[in-house]
Amino acid sequence: MPKLPSKLPPMSAVRVFEAAARHQSFTRAAEELGMTQAAVSYQIKILEDRVGAPLFIRLPRQVTLTAKGRQLAPAVTEALEALRNAFAGVEEAVQTVLSITTLSTFASNWLVPRLGHFRQLHPNIAVQISVSTEMVEFAQSEFDIGIRSGTGEWPGLETHVLFPNQFTPVCSPELLQDVELREPIDLLKLPLISPSDPWWLDWFAAAGLHDVDLSRRPDNSLGVQQFEGMAAIAGQGVALINPFFFPDDLASGRLVKPFDLLATTDRSYWLVYPKARRRSAKIEAFRDWVLSEVAGDSERAAPAAKMGTGA
Repeated sequence: MPKLPSKLPPMSAVRVFEAAARHQSFTRAAEELGMTQAAVSYQIKILEDRVGAPLFIRLPRQVTLTAKGRQLAPAVTEALEALRNAFAGVEEAVQTVLSITTLSTFASNWLVPRLGHFRQLHPNIAVQISVSTEMVEFAQSEFDIGIRSGTGEWPGLETHVLFPNQFTPVCSPELLQDVELREPIDLLKLPLISPSDPWWLDWFAAAGLHDVDLSRRPDNSLGVQQFEGMAAIAGQGVALINPFFFPDDLASGRLVKPFDLLATTDRSYWLVYPKARRRSAKIEAFRDWVLSEVAGDSERAAPAAKMGTGA
């Protein structure tokens, strides 16, 4: 039968022994560890009782290691140094790696193109992105920050609204060359991308059309706005997108809006993270940067909105 490993002595006693052996002094060990000299002596006594032999020779003004103490000291020092290095490595990774779970279109069309600016401001923080449509439970994962779409009601999480979940039809200008669109109902003359998306019916309802039937249209569903916008740019049909994700395509004319009607929902995009970690330096840095970027977007969009309305 294999011999069972013996139990380790108390870590507090081992820690005290390492400091006392290094300083050759109970007084200096006590100062380093923030203990009383009596507490240091007590911990050393626990260790000596465990070993079954004295580890120090007590002299009037100093202590020196016994032969057993000299045998033990290098191994203890090496073991504690390995522990320090291991914890330091983990702590460095925790402080310098920011893990984000986000939605696909937010990542591709908004976040990733801007990350270079964040890295310039915070070169010591590495950003890792994971794309998922599922809502991640922070308590069961290693993610630091999440980007979510919803109403902002998530218990235990700090929430910061980014921008509204709003949508409008867009397409390539070439798609409109041979079609006359006077009213929103005229969009039905064109192929619709992802017609089973319930937001289409919401948009038509906002336009005053409550009886639109899209059930007989081919359900060419692409799943995420990123792909739907790409398909619209390629001239494959009309996509329903959030303008916040396609500012450059709209500004350049690669995408055009047949109608200015912008429908909204009670949902928005949010930056979230656990309340217990709100003081984390890397989370604070990313939060402040994202909110600054969003504020800049809003400022740039305001003049364009006024021009569009003729204000």
